Amino acid sequence: MISAKHLTKKYGDHIALDNLTIDIQPGEIFCLLGQNGAGKTTTINCFLGFTQPTSGQIFIQDEDVAQNPVSTKKHLAYLPEVVMLYPNLSGLENLEYFSRLAGFRYERGELLAFLEAAGLDEQSGQRRLSTYSKGMRQKTGIAIAMAKRAKALFLDEPTSGLDPKASNDFSLLLKELAQEGVAVLMATHDIFRAREVATRIGIMREGKLVSVHQGDALTANELEKIYLETV
Repeated sequence: MISAKHLTKKYGDHIALDNLTIDIQPGEIFCLLGQNGAGKTTTINCFLGFTQPTSGQIFIQDEDVAQNPVSTKKHLAYLPEVVMLYPNLSGLENLEYFSRLAGFRYERGELLAFLEAAGLDEQSGQRRLSTYSKGMRQKTGIAIAMAKRAKALFLDEPTSGLDPKASNDFSLLLKELAQEGVAVLMATHDIFRAREVATRIGIMREGKLVSVHQGDALTANELEKIYLETV
């Protein structure tokens, strides 16, 4: 579903990504761990078409992103660290607007069902986004991904700044999406959260994918030790 082949990105003499190759299957949550500057966000930006790679190929559902920049975006959804929605609109209105942009038209009841599935009740859905906590904004973003019927979900530090309960709620939502066949690529600093949700965990350093581990094969302490020894 999500694939990069020998992906390299250079900024002058600086190599931000160095021959990165990954494959993420439907229903898999792949977490990228690494320090700032390791290449996690650059990887996601290349998949989204925000950054053009120097060399290599990127595929979403077997479509080359460089050759099909519009059609590949129909398959994906993106949640940055700070979800950019319209603060003067309600959660419900944001959901309706962005789902229409993606070509979907839903009745009010269907929109409310997406919000409920993401953990927001009808009363919350009618409030303006400006009153939402970060966790509620993230849930709205997940509802939008559901409404878009996204097959690939890209997340950049989605749990940063969330309290433990909100972070746990978000993890449960990700697992539910994966069970429905969505492929997830998440960049994070959160070792505990990566260990909790990931099918596989990749550790990056200086643009290289240094190692890949099965999420259920390590304890959080073991993963932390490997991470610290790597970076």
